[in-house]
Amino acid sequence: MDETGLAPGIVFSLGPLDITGSTLTSSGIVLLLGSFAALATRRLRMEPKPFQAALEGIVGVLMSAIRAVAPQHARMLLPFIGSLWLFLVAANLIGLIPGLHSPTRDLSVTAALALLVFLAVHWYGIRISGVRAYLRHYLTPNPILLPLHLISEITRTVALAVRLFGNIMSLELAALMLLLVAGFLLPVPILMLHVVEALVQAYIFGMLALVYIAGGIQARETKQRNQTEV
Repeated sequence: MDETGLAPGIVFSLGPLDITGSTLTSSGIVLLLGSFAALATRRLRMEPKPFQAALEGIVGVLMSAIRAVAPQHARMLLPFIGSLWLFLVAANLIGLIPGLHSPTRDLSVTAALALLVFLAVHWYGIRISGVRAYLRHYLTPNPILLPLHLISEITRTVALAVRLFGNIMSLELAALMLLLVAGFLLPVPILMLHVVEALVQAYIFGMLALVYIAGGIQARETKQRNQTEV
């Protein structure tokens, strides 16, 4: 499996479908996170032990971050945003394991994540406001702005995908170049830089997704509230 270049290496093919290392790594991360969540929540207690208390602390931090942006819908948004954050942290950091690369250095993976955010924005908007009220906002304040609204939806989705891809790709390439130049004389600072940047990029992507979803929800709710007052 050769993933030293910009293009992900193809591991095997299923007919016309090429399975890359990024696909396998992403699937493995999802499987591991899902299995861990299932096992960790099998025997929850009212008086938590240290492991359960640590898990509840992580959930509490995620809930607090979501509540700061969308206080009225934090519980509803937690499964999607929380899962997105956990996946991104694991995906960005897995490149530290020898022989593996972060799947988020693959544009197809970041594009898929951005597409999920794009669909989530509309799904939550329709769920809260209804189909007609949600679609009507594209025609306000003037129907002539419809093309601009559509272009905005597309451009921010593309920017979300390219931003994460570019940052993780540049991070791995910079770490590789430093290792080639300095050898293993400075491994700890390089690894720490990788960890910090990976966590920052995961937080930024998840926060942007949260802001997009919450902004859309609040915009529809504000409009509905104004119409009700009138």
